[in-house]
Amino acid sequence: MTNSTRTTPTSPATPPRAGRREWTALGVLMLPLLLVSMDVSVLYFAIPAIGADLEPSATQQLWILDIYGFVLAGLLITMGSLGDRVGRRRLLLFGAAAFGAASLTAAYADSAGTLIAARAVLGVGGATLMPSTMALVRTMFTDPAQRAKAIGVWSGVMTGGIALGSVLSGVLVQYFWWGSVFLVNLPAMALLLVLGPVLLPESRNPAPGRFDLLGVPLSMAAVLPVVYGLKEIPSQGWHPLYVVSITVGLLFTALFVHRQRTAAAPMIPPALFRGRGFAPAVVLNLVSAFAMMGSAFFTTQYLQSVLGRSAMEAALWSLLPSVPIGMAAPLATALVQRGVDRAHVVAAGFATGAAGYGMLALAGTDSLGLVLAACGVLASGIVMVMSQMTDLALGAAPVEQSGTASSLLETGAEFGGALGMAVLGSIGTAVYRHGIPAGAPAPAHETLGGALAVAGGLPGRAGDALATAAREAFTQGMRGAGVAGAVVLLLAAAGAAVTLRGIRVREATDAEAADAAKAGGAADAAEATRVAEAAT
Repeated sequence: MTNSTRTTPTSPATPPRAGRREWTALGVLMLPLLLVSMDVSVLYFAIPAIGADLEPSATQQLWILDIYGFVLAGLLITMGSLGDRVGRRRLLLFGAAAFGAASLTAAYADSAGTLIAARAVLGVGGATLMPSTMALVRTMFTDPAQRAKAIGVWSGVMTGGIALGSVLSGVLVQYFWWGSVFLVNLPAMALLLVLGPVLLPESRNPAPGRFDLLGVPLSMAAVLPVVYGLKEIPSQGWHPLYVVSITVGLLFTALFVHRQRTAAAPMIPPALFRGRGFAPAVVLNLVSAFAMMGSAFFTTQYLQSVLGRSAMEAALWSLLPSVPIGMAAPLATALVQRGVDRAHVVAAGFATGAAGYGMLALAGTDSLGLVLAACGVLASGIVMVMSQMTDLALGAAPVEQSGTASSLLETGAEFGGALGMAVLGSIGTAVYRHGIPAGAPAPAHETLGGALAVAGGLPGRAGDALATAAREAFTQGMRGAGVAGAVVLLLAAAGAAVTLRGIRVREATDAEAADAAKAGGAADAAEATRVAEAAT
């Protein structure tokens, strides 16, 4: 047998190991993942050029930026469940084709409306690609040690793509035209469409039941209003509209949960949460996204508006923290495989992230090195946690439901990121407004950008004084958010140490329990669950 095929297990308890074919397929899977994560930030530098060319209104410009993330977040659960039914490879290839076509349309869009529509289709494609790639990793790498390494790679690529997207957009816009930020997607998607059918295995749930059509609009109505409200609060404040939006989303969340508990073939089988470790993994992964996005709200503004770096300089500086991030997930995996309790590794990751937030709490208005080091420490700790929580969740879920499990992780991360920006952003904004002189013009009290714009129009020392006060107030707000973030992560470390203690990933026994529950055999499911618990 060659390295390109799986070795035959010596016993039912020994899962087959992946060979050269699977590792090559993993490299192919990283292409769409990298591009999907890059598309979150790829328009940061392209927006001014798009505005000059297409002349969008203020509302249209916001939708150009946000529609991709909204559609992606709203469809993750649907696409994860759909992939389990129609086949993850099939859905992945469909998403790649849609992503490529939408990228081509966006690159040559001749109006703001066309670009918004193309970005929405990109969100649809992204929603198919993200859970499909993670589910296929679960399918190809059944050996726990190999799967942990593969998920470490997955986590590193996902995190690095967000940082790379902004830098790549800056370079492309500087030397080409704004449409080039979309054209870079085409070669990778073409390669995936060619190599995917050859290298990637097809996998699906053999007995999924009927697709829950009512669950689709309910899941979208649960996710989108909450994400919208949380995303707007940091910049617009706790306006009643956003509070109502979040409340409506939570009401639909309750309806969606009720539907999943009572439907004959739910999109999210309740048995999935009975897998030991799955629910804590989803929650702790959400907290990780909270920490990651909450810090990004401040650090990007700090580099540009406090330190006065250009957008390109800020993006290039922001790449430096990515260096230690690449070592974080492999380190966490190695520790767990050497016998260190996963609870201790995850707790250490959260504690490391808390140390990063603590460093932010010490920053002044001229602390470039400290802030970059804080970002590196924070992100390294969070990537340690995310890689372990992804591995735990996918190992605890039956392989037949790996798409659904992946989509839940990603949806939780979307919620967590939006919540982090809302909570920590609100804390920072409150501190900022308290630090602005009472007699300053109204725009100066809203944002640092508004204060600097007002200061630029004031004569002499008055403008300098306002700009200095605004930069100091923003830095104070970042310090306050740093303290709050550190507290949250220390609490998460304590929670991880308790909830994850002694958990080992179960493979076949969990699948038996979920299959029995899905088939409606309550007694069989209970027995399989008891066997699974006894196995640990």
